[in-house]
Amino acid sequence: MATHRAGRCLAEVGGTAGLVGIGTGAIVLAGEVGGAPPAALAVAWFAAVLVPIWGFVRYSGAHLNPAVTLALAASGRFAWAEVPEYWGSQFAGAFLGSAAVWSLVGDGHHLGATVPSHGSVLGVFFAEAGFTALLVAAVFVLADRGEGRFRWRLALPPAAVGVSTWVIGPWTGSSLNPARSVAPAVLSGTYTDLGVYLLAAPLAALAVAAFWRPRSVDVTDRGVGRANVAR
Repeated sequence: MATHRAGRCLAEVGGTAGLVGIGTGAIVLAGEVGGAPPAALAVAWFAAVLVPIWGFVRYSGAHLNPAVTLALAASGRFAWAEVPEYWGSQFAGAFLGSAAVWSLVGDGHHLGATVPSHGSVLGVFFAEAGFTALLVAAVFVLADRGEGRFRWRLALPPAAVGVSTWVIGPWTGSSLNPARSVAPAVLSGTYTDLGVYLLAAPLAALAVAAFWRPRSVDVTDRGVGRANVAR
């Protein structure tokens, strides 16, 4: 489906705002009531990713994450020419979502900023990189094979985020997404080890892209944002 590039950008703004708003809003609300089990936050983050994907995948591809856009472009699945505008849209959406959380539920718990709770910075790096790689792999399956019957493959990236939230969320905050980390960090003034998150996700995305190239890219069915990918 051919979609105007401005429309794609608006979809990325709205989708990323929804992702950050739902996910970090759940963290702030959980903190206000004394905490929530990791499984509950995992479900919240599953929904935070699934809802925008379901709503916007046909308009922008629903990347919602600068690391995902980078991986798709580096692997030949997305046009490099559209990367800067997607990144700008994703960061703008993340700030909108984080600002909405602040306005609606307050600025407690650093607006859901990703801050390591314990362990070494190196450990946080590898944990974030490992689960970002899982997320990118899930996106590649969806990008290469389509949505599948009853659109079930749309649940693969949200599932990767949900599992990550459950497994490493109590330790790293489970970012996997530079925009998701930057927005609440800036708005709450919380910059503890932010650089680790900003390195882990892009490097993991590039690593997966280097080893997982598409077997072919159908010129007649490239999908959203793929019309200018070089053959």
